[in-house]
Amino acid sequence: MTHVLFVCTGNVCRSPLAEALLRREVAARRLDGITVSSAGTGAWDGAPASEGAYLIGLENDLDLSAHRARLLTRDLLGQADLVLTMSRHHRARVQELNPAARAFLLAEYAGRTGGADEVPDPFGGDLETYRQTYADLDELIHVAAGRLTAESDAASSGE
Repeated sequence: MTHVLFVCTGNVCRSPLAEALLRREVAARRLDGITVSSAGTGAWDGAPASEGAYLIGLENDLDLSAHRARLLTRDLLGQADLVLTMSRHHRARVQELNPAARAFLLAEYAGRTGGADEVPDPFGGDLETYRQTYADLDELIHVAAGRLTAESDAASSGE
């Protein structure tokens, strides 16, 4: 069983979208043994997804209506096998809370190089800003799911 934890700031925009996208990829690829969740370094526990994230989710057949924000904790990190963050300062907070955590920037894990290694926060932006964030996350999650599949296959074959 592999548990993937996405981390952003408020856990109301980027990480809930990333979580929903990876859940969809896991289902589409019929990957057993991969669970997904999200949290935020400055989350207000129980807050719903932002209106922009919710609406962009609906545009793309993702339902974020049940999402509730969670504050990143040592316990959550202890349950995660892989932590994917939206920016460097999120990864720094993960490493501060749990130096042993296997943590990457999402873009880094997906193999993106050339400086565009952070996913910008759309909070407070217009719907077009959220659409750009969604497109970025969709591309990154697709590639990350491929890497997860390969790692899962390697682990199950005992490599």
